[in-house]
Amino acid sequence: MDTSLLVLGIVILLALAFDFINGFHDTANAIATSVSTRALSPRTAIIMAACMNFVGAILFTGVAKRIGGSVTDPTKLDNGIEIVIVTLLAAIIWNLITWWFGIPSSSSHALIGALAGAVYVGAGSDHIKWSGFSEIVEGLIFSPIIAFVIGYIVMTILKWIFARRSPHTVNKGFRTMQILTAAFQSFTHGTNDAQKAMGIITFALLTSGRLDTMEVPLWVKISAATAMALGTSIGGWKIIKTMGTKIFKIEPINGFAADISAASVIFSATMLHLPVSTTHAITSAILGVGSAKRFSAVKWGVAGRIVVTWFITIPISAVLAGLLFKIIF
Repeated sequence: MDTSLLVLGIVILLALAFDFINGFHDTANAIATSVSTRALSPRTAIIMAACMNFVGAILFTGVAKRIGGSVTDPTKLDNGIEIVIVTLLAAIIWNLITWWFGIPSSSSHALIGALAGAVYVGAGSDHIKWSGFSEIVEGLIFSPIIAFVIGYIVMTILKWIFARRSPHTVNKGFRTMQILTAAFQSFTHGTNDAQKAMGIITFALLTSGRLDTMEVPLWVKISAATAMALGTSIGGWKIIKTMGTKIFKIEPINGFAADISAASVIFSATMLHLPVSTTHAITSAILGVGSAKRFSAVKWGVAGRIVVTWFITIPISAVLAGLLFKIIF
């Protein structure tokens, strides 16, 4: 067998493994509120999320193109395949570590940080497109801030509208509406997060000379979408517990507000071809909603631990990728 083809196959398997892990790591965030309020049973929520993730992943490719070409130019790398391998290994390792401890970190941060670190060590700083890298990082930084603000505003409006209604009646209605928002949240997760593995696979195909442009092949779309859907079917109960119960006590109206706020931010980013973090968006939206409900109701110690993980993910992933490159190659 052609050695280069075998190596490319390993890269594709690693990318799909990353997408699979992303499925049970990040999709837990998308369904955490609907499961914690019992709007959906865990089994139903996971099946629905897997299906909506698949649909979202198939329909969009803009983020994949941005991931594959904004941090570096794959056509100018002599060791692009090696760089992709350590990028994926570093991102997978960090995702598994944070999943094990139940910390909702960002797969997007892990992948972007690892790619930058791998390119820096493997090809040199001249091969990093700093403007493109900065643009992606800015999107990853500002999206949670926007999600927090929107969550706060949406919850404040809902409090004003339903102030004189019976809490039991209000929550009963919003428990039903949460089914729709959870589906929308899962769909937007697929439109953005599944694109990242597609972008890395396309990057590898381009750098190996098997593609001429950053157009994502259909088989790559289907493979990445399927891997994420399968990962979603496994679920991420540690993270669901953190998101659904440890930040503040979420009621159906809060879950609705958080889901619609986060999903709107994610889908807007997808339309702009910007990779953002589902984790950051939904966590920030929950914090915003909780602050609007009652500032003291939010467990800010848990929130602080999550935010710290956000900030350290890019540098840790970059360093880890650089070390892996030195060790392996």
